Amino acid sequence: MTWSNWRVTDLQCAARLFVARHGEATYERDTLSDDGGSLTPLGREQARALGESLVGERIARVWCSSMARAVQTAEIAASVLGVDVVVREGLREFSVGDHVGETGDPDPLWPVFEAWMAGELGTRLAGSENGTEFIARVGKVLDEVADAHRGESVLVISHGGAICAGVPSLAANLHMTYARERPLANGDVVRLDGDGDGWTARSWAGTPLA
Repeated sequence: MTWSNWRVTDLQCAARLFVARHGEATYERDTLSDDGGSLTPLGREQARALGESLVGERIARVWCSSMARAVQTAEIAASVLGVDVVVREGLREFSVGDHVGETGDPDPLWPVFEAWMAGELGTRLAGSENGTEFIARVGKVLDEVADAHRGESVLVISHGGAICAGVPSLAANLHMTYARERPLANGDVVRLDGDGDGWTARSWAGTPLA
C-alpha cells in the first residue's frame, strides 16, 4: 500500500473501520485557529445518530482525534454503543500553521489541499505539515487501530480534511482526487477494510464502492 507499513504476520484477520467526520461544531473565534471547537445541539444529535447507526456492527471501541469536537462526538457515540474511547493526536485535522489569527479570506488552506489531491504532496502551509507528513500521520494511527482490533469493527472519529486527504491515499481502490467532488458532511462515514494486503474502501458517505 502507499503510506502504511503493515506487517502481514501482525494482521491475519481483517479489521473494519468506520471512519467518521465529527458532528457540527461552533468555534470560540472567527479567525483561523487550531482550537478544538464544541458540538452544537445539532452536532450532538448527529453524534448520537452515528452511534445508533452502528449498533448492529458490534463496534469494539471508538478512537478519536484529540480536538474537542471529535472527542465530544466520540464520547456521545460511544455511550450509545457501550464501549470506551481512545484519543490519538495523529487523527487531528491539519494545522493552519502560521496563519493562526488570520481571517481566512482568502482561504490559505484550500490551495494547499487542492495541491495534495493533485499529487503535489510536498506542498505545505508555512509552519505546518506537507501532504506526505500529514497523510503518514493519519495512516500511522489507522494502522495502530487495525493492529489492535484484528477481526473487529471500530469507529474512528476524525475531521473532513484528514479523512478526505488520508483515506483516498491509503485505500487501494480510490484515486487521490476522489474526495474533491465528494466532501464529507458532519457525521458522514467512510468504511474501510484493512488486512495484510492494505486498505480497501467499501463505502463513502453511504455510497457503496467496488
